Amino acid sequence: MTRIVIVGAGAAGLMASITAAEKGAGEVVLVDTARKPGAKILISGGGRCNVTNESVAESDYWGGPRTFVRRILRRFPAQAARRFFEDSGVPLRAEPLGKLFPVSNRAKDVLDALLVRAARAGVTLVPGVRVREVVPIERRFRIRTDHEPLLADRLVLATGGLSLPKTGSDGWGMDTAGALGHRIVPTTPALVPLLLGGAFHEALAGISHPAQLRLRRGKRLAEKISGSLLWTHFGVSGPAPLDLSRHVARAALDQEGTRVELNLFPELDFEAVENKLLEEGRPHPNRTVVRLLRQWFPERLAAAVAELAEVDAGTKWSALGREPRRRLVRALTEQELPVIGDRGYGFAEATAGGVDLAEVDAGTLESRIWPGLFFAGEILDVDGRLGGFNFQWAWSSGFVAGSALVDGTRLNSPGEPG
Repeated sequence: MTRIVIVGAGAAGLMASITAAEKGAGEVVLVDTARKPGAKILISGGGRCNVTNESVAESDYWGGPRTFVRRILRRFPAQAARRFFEDSGVPLRAEPLGKLFPVSNRAKDVLDALLVRAARAGVTLVPGVRVREVVPIERRFRIRTDHEPLLADRLVLATGGLSLPKTGSDGWGMDTAGALGHRIVPTTPALVPLLLGGAFHEALAGISHPAQLRLRRGKRLAEKISGSLLWTHFGVSGPAPLDLSRHVARAALDQEGTRVELNLFPELDFEAVENKLLEEGRPHPNRTVVRLLRQWFPERLAAAVAELAEVDAGTKWSALGREPRRRLVRALTEQELPVIGDRGYGFAEATAGGVDLAEVDAGTLESRIWPGLFFAGEILDVDGRLGGFNFQWAWSSGFVAGSALVDGTRLNSPGEPG
């Protein structure tokens, strides 16, 4: 009987093992360092687990080629993931922005359903065992652990990346893939809060509001992201900064000069915001600057923006000249955020970078270097934006790798691009 060993009992590894076992791939052994697998599932979404999203497309991801990502997502789309969990006794419900959570609001229900389904399919879970080395031997793999060695006919590395190391993500899988000859795209934290210099943010801690963030590399606009922003004592967090963070980190990795700009009126440019203020101020000439801005922002933020623009917050609107008004608009739409870094892997929800997709078959996620070696999940050079997209990548890639283990052949049809 074919023996399949899957290293990593997180979201991708559990899905790969369930898929392989349910399809009759052979003996499936799932190994994990933790005594209680699935820690990242349990803490995700504030303990609720954002399982997936109602709408998922390759444009929601960065890293390797989006054509590659699209092929994987199409094999096991978000609708399939929803059916999988509902069939496993975990109904989901949609929240704003299409996020799908368990109706119970318990991440534990998601993990329990995966573990139960794996057990029913005949998966042998081996927790609390650390894999030390993988050695290819005559189209098989000898797996040295801190207990008994394992021999696998086919091997799946689903060990995650470097994010949230307290859950067991230590980069071992990437190091192993590199030792086996795979190119590893340099890694950086993703979906991580940003650190700011100066003191502007400190007085605003706790304030949340819609925003648009723009990342400029030199004079070029490299990325533009809209969403909620939360001011903190260390800088900024919330969906928009988290989604931008991987781009900031990649730019720093490339040692390219960057500038992050904040627009407090998402989707409106300088002229539109100036006209908006003029229209609102015209009927109320005696309103102060801060009172006018309070229509859109909390008073602390309104006062801070006025101070940044060197405008007296108590100035009547009718007394505000053209130049100070334009300074105010500039502070509202083109404020530079002094980003000095991020909070690191310990606070990152994902890892950017990983195993280069050019060396992985897009039909099966099998290594192009070592036949019989497969990858799934965060170990690959794919990272999604906030909102359930990284879990969907885990489900989709786990399903594709698990399906390919059934017969060990590439699923590409003749002439189909990899």
